[in-house]
Amino acid sequence: MALELAEIFRRYGSAYRQKHACQMLPSHRTAMRAIERCRTEVLGGQVYRCTACGETRYRYHSCRNRHCPKCQHEQTEEWLTLQQELLLPAPYFLLTFTLPSELRNLAFRHQKLIYDLLFHASSQAAHKLAGDPHFIGGQIGMVGVLHTWTRNLLYHPHVHYLVPAGGLAADGQTWFKAHHNFLLPVKALSPLFRAIFRHALQKTTLLEQIPSQVWSKDWVVHCKPVGNGQAALKYLAPYIFRVALSNRRLIRCVDTGNMTSSQVTFSYRTSDDGLLKHCTLSAEQFIQRFLHHILPHHFVKVRYYGFFAPTQRTKLIALQTQLASLTLPVHPNATHPKSTSLPTHKILCPKCGQPMHLHHDLPPVACRSP
Repeated sequence: MALELAEIFRRYGSAYRQKHACQMLPSHRTAMRAIERCRTEVLGGQVYRCTACGETRYRYHSCRNRHCPKCQHEQTEEWLTLQQELLLPAPYFLLTFTLPSELRNLAFRHQKLIYDLLFHASSQAAHKLAGDPHFIGGQIGMVGVLHTWTRNLLYHPHVHYLVPAGGLAADGQTWFKAHHNFLLPVKALSPLFRAIFRHALQKTTLLEQIPSQVWSKDWVVHCKPVGNGQAALKYLAPYIFRVALSNRRLIRCVDTGNMTSSQVTFSYRTSDDGLLKHCTLSAEQFIQRFLHHILPHHFVKVRYYGFFAPTQRTKLIALQTQLASLTLPVHPNATHPKSTSLPTHKILCPKCGQPMHLHHDLPPVACRSP
């Protein structure tokens, strides 16, 4: 059986919680409990039976926690289906704003505040520059998602935005196309992003904790084309629902019976050359590094701005119609969304291949929290 994150949590989670009881956030405890119980008898489920050969199978409920690697594929497909209605027949860009390394410790200690400021400063910077007639001269639409990790699970907060290549004029009708293969100048976005973030931070008590050199260095902003609307959504979806580590990246766990000496090895690809590498950590370090990416309870990691904002949907529909009449849609789904209903999947018997039928439900098993 392939190694899973849930198994690592079940082996060492109790020892980790006991050792780090004073430092663990409530969101960390909740996520660990959910992942440990996911698709086990603790959450209940159903019993299916094959009427042809009598084979019986148990299917336990998923935890549905957004940090669980076993629960994200279905949510990704649901999100992709529902987002069809937002597509514009236009090229798209991926705009990324990264928090400087000097602010990461502060961000981890004050996650909700700093993550909110990261969204606020980056979206405001992009909208302000896009409104300049030298660049676009209108209101842009942005779908943003918070991402907090590198490929080897290091803490690295940044925000990705999916942005159509153009903007809406103040009259709410005229569409200004962005320049060919260019959206906004990142060299101008960087100081603007930094200034707005600093101004917002001045309204808190945290500004004095920031090293002064942070305000004179370049803040990393990146922008690249990502194809049409359909391709762009598929590109962004993994950023939205991907958890810090998928089960398929887990290679092995060498169990010594002790959390600090047991070792967990996982794979990752380097961002510069795409080479496959392995990282080996103690079980304690591995759990700690994963938990760094658990978001605060009820934190909204996907946000909509400009004409993508929920309050602007009437404007968005009119814009879709207008652009569709001016140019051929880049994808047939751009102006004709697919049905939001998801296909139902039959459960087939692993022995004879015939459909299995629900025999009875399994109630959740009462148990104490670890």
